[in-house]
Formats: sequence, C-alpha cells, structure tokens
Amino acid sequence: MKHFNLNKIAFSFFLLIFCFAVSLELSSQTLQGKVVTETIYSKNLENKAGENPNRAISVYLPPGYESSTQRYPVIYFLHGFMGDNKMLSFMTEILDFSIATNKIRPFILVIPDEKTTYDGSFYSNSGYFGNWEDFTAFDLVEYIDKNYRTIAKKESRGITGHSMGGYGALKIAMHYPDIFSSVYALSPGALTIVREYGPNSDTFKEISTIDNMEDLGKTYFGKVMVAFGRSWSPNPDKAPFYCDLPFEYEGDKLHVNQEVLEKWYANMPLHMIDENLENLQKLKAIKFDWGRNAGDRFTIQCEMFSQRLENVGVKHFAEEYIGTHTNNIYTKDGRIPNQMLPFFDFYLEFEEGYEGQ
Repeated sequence: MKHFNLNKIAFSFFLLIFCFAVSLELSSQTLQGKVVTETIYSKNLENKAGENPNRAISVYLPPGYESSTQRYPVIYFLHGFMGDNKMLSFMTEILDFSIATNKIRPFILVIPDEKTTYDGSFYSNSGYFGNWEDFTAFDLVEYIDKNYRTIAKKESRGITGHSMGGYGALKIAMHYPDIFSSVYALSPGALTIVREYGPNSDTFKEISTIDNMEDLGKTYFGKVMVAFGRSWSPNPDKAPFYCDLPFEYEGDKLHVNQEVLEKWYANMPLHMIDENLENLQKLKAIKFDWGRNAGDRFTIQCEMFSQRLENVGVKHFAEEYIGTHTNNIYTKDGRIPNQMLPFFDFYLEFEEGYEGQ
C-alpha cells in the first residue's frame, strides 16, 4: 500500500512538472512577435536612373497584436549601407526579449528596404535617383498608419538606425519634428567630412584612377563616396558614376569643386544645425552613440556633432561606449535592447491607460 502511494505521489509530481513545462512553452510562444513583409509603391521614388520605386518593408508586430485592439507607438529603423529590410529577421529575438524583460512596452518597429543599385540611398532626395527622404517621412509613415494599429501622432513616433541609417535618422528628424518626436542614432556616419571622407585620404585618389563601376566595387570607401555623390550631387551627364565629387585628382594634383562641396555640406548633419536649429529644439529627445574602437571617422565626427549641438544650446545625449562600429549592438546585452529601446520607452507616448505586462 505504501508502495502504491509512493507511485501515486511520483506520478502526481511528474504530472505537475509536465504541466508546468507545457505552460512555459505556451507562455514563450505567446511572447513571440510577428514579422510581416510587404511591398509598397512610391511616386516619390519614380526616377530616370532605373532605381526600383517598389520597396519592400518589414514590420515587427509585438506579441498579442493580432488578438487585441490596442494601438501602438512606432519606431522606424533605418538600415546601414549595403543593408536592407531583411535584417529584421535577426532582430526579432532581441525585440521579443526587450518586451518580455520590460525594457520597453509592446511597440511596432518598421524597417524599409532603401538599398539601391549603388548600395545605399543615404535617405536623401536626389531627384535623378529618387527622393528617398520623402519616401521615408511621408509615404512610409502614411502607409503604416493606414494599415496597422498605430498611435498616429508625432509623440508616438520615433526614428532610429545604424551607421548610414543613423545618419538618415538624424537628418530626417532634423527636417520633420512634426512627424517624429524622438531620434536615436546608433553609430551614425556621414555627419561631416573627416578622414576617409576627406581630400587627403587615399579614397579620392583611388576613385580618380577608376573608370567603371566594376572596379569601383572593389574599394569600399570609393563606393561610399559615389553613393554620397549620387545622393547629394547627381549628374546624369557624367558617366560612369553619374555624379559630381567635391575632390578629384589629376595625378597628384588635387582639385576642389567648391560648389559640389557645399552641396555635400548641405546634406551632412553637422552643417545642417544652424538652418534646422528651430526644428532641433522642437524634438522631444535626441541621442546618438558610437563605439570607441569604430575608427577615427566615426569617433571624431560624432564628437564634433555633439560639441556643435552643445554650443548652440540643443539638449541631447551623446555616449561613447567600448566597442567597434558593429559589435555590442544587435545582441541581448547590446545597445538596442539596453539603450535604444528603453530610450523610446521613456520618450514615446504609449496608449493611455496601458500599464505594460
């Protein structure tokens, strides 16, 4: 009889453990968000250069989205040079993790594909190659608000991105504080002309010896400078790159095209501050960061940008951390779940009355 009771107790204990395990499994499933990928057409991206005006967008919907009537704030994430919307597939786990660990309340995150035939639009209006800034600020936001349960107001929209995407986030936030209330730029580039972007690096000497796109593709910074040119100083009559560059070499002799240089400065956030000072002051919150070991071109320009903002009285957060340009960002102990998302949790407005999980 005692033997029977022991077996019964053991069976009950096993049943309890089994039910608990099933419960945990079901719970973990309910905490998973969903990624939806769609294609949208943009009239702003109609162009004469052959860039596709049909753009894929990937949308992260938080756990519980489909079974609720709740509305959510939206974070627009802009990808880096050579990236696209597909990066959301490896970000989903840290987004779920951030919600599950209460680093941020449930939200929607959107990544548009703005990769071009020259690897990056720099989220700029070039006319000839398409108006990517207008697509992002107007077409994309309008589409998301019409098709998803968003809180459709600036107080509930944030914009962020990494590298080229960090640049785009800062630039678009500076231009449209009535659309986006807060901005966080992860390791932004293209803030000003320094190091490899400058005339005395090897970059422009190298470009001056190249006469076709195939050979250009073998040099990273050459590709970046041509992407700058196509974004900020396009020239449909100047093959093979179809853009003007501010610095050119004839042998060892440097030629500076001041008119083109001014066009580049007009699109670089450090030089956009004075013209957009009122807009910057309208933003609820501004933050950017950079890895200490990312290289001088990032550390110097971020420090310069922060100093300039400080000098003109624009409140912001700027942080250097131990890392490179790419590590310590897309991991559970990285910048996205531990700095960027909590930043938006604090500064964005969520649905009134929602207290979190």
